[in-house]
Amino acid sequence: MRAISSLLTRYYSFWLVATAVVAYVFPQSFDWFTGAWIRWALAIVMLGMGLTLTAGDFREILRMPRTTALGLAFQFTLMPLAGWAVARSLGLEVDLTVGLILLASCPGGTASNMIAYLAEANVALSVVLTLTSTLCSFVMTPLWTKWLAGQYVPVDAFAIALSTLQIVVAPVLLGVFLNGRFPTQVRRITWTGPPVAALMLCFITGGIVAGSADTIASHAASLMVAVVLLHGFGFVVGYELTRSLGFPTVIARTVSIEVGMQNGGMATMLAKTHFTANPMAAVPMVFSAVMQNVMGSILSGWWRARPASENIDRQQDR
Repeated sequence: MRAISSLLTRYYSFWLVATAVVAYVFPQSFDWFTGAWIRWALAIVMLGMGLTLTAGDFREILRMPRTTALGLAFQFTLMPLAGWAVARSLGLEVDLTVGLILLASCPGGTASNMIAYLAEANVALSVVLTLTSTLCSFVMTPLWTKWLAGQYVPVDAFAIALSTLQIVVAPVLLGVFLNGRFPTQVRRITWTGPPVAALMLCFITGGIVAGSADTIASHAASLMVAVVLLHGFGFVVGYELTRSLGFPTVIARTVSIEVGMQNGGMATMLAKTHFTANPMAAVPMVFSAVMQNVMGSILSGWWRARPASENIDRQQDR
């Protein structure tokens, strides 16, 4: 069973692509996975993330306050503005523009922790940034979406905040509570978290593709360019700005990964729940789900082949 788990997690990008292809060719295989299915799938992913965390992870925020603040600032300023700018510069349709802005406003995906591990970056900092951005998302994501996407379509910021709190933040906190209350039992099942998350995100991707096959075909080129520009900007600028501020290479790599990777599952759930009048708003998440993992994997391989010269020490929080 653990071998299958490892296979599913290690080749996550491949399974995403395979699921998208199957859903595109045989939409009836995934067109049922929508609505409540997507919301529950994301809640399961976030619960799995919470089960890997402890109260000690919250204390880590106090041990590295400056890097945590830096990462959060980049995640909630650079990326939403980049999403808006990319959509404007490429002249994307309104639905796709809203979707890209929403995606860019949803940091904190669990895949970033895996990429940070593969890149031999500071995994503790990666976890802290994912945790804090997730907790802050129920406030920051609606605000950015209201400000940037509200010029195109009506945006109910309060409803988005409530959904994020219920389906993203609450499951994480529940996982932390269960881990603290029943550590032995939780330890026995935490290995299932990554493969279950991979499976749920594959189903979410399949559901979007099955319901938007024509849109995906007609906008594939522009959306591929859009998500590559968005994530590439996050990776490059997140790294360069952090280095320019005097932080060590390993910290810059970690911030780069956290800034460059977004929570596509969360963005999908919000698009499907709150932008029903804009059915194509969830489509950018399909391309993002594949490309950010492919780009992150390539980047992690490049960095792992070139170890940071500085000592990886959380006390280097300058």
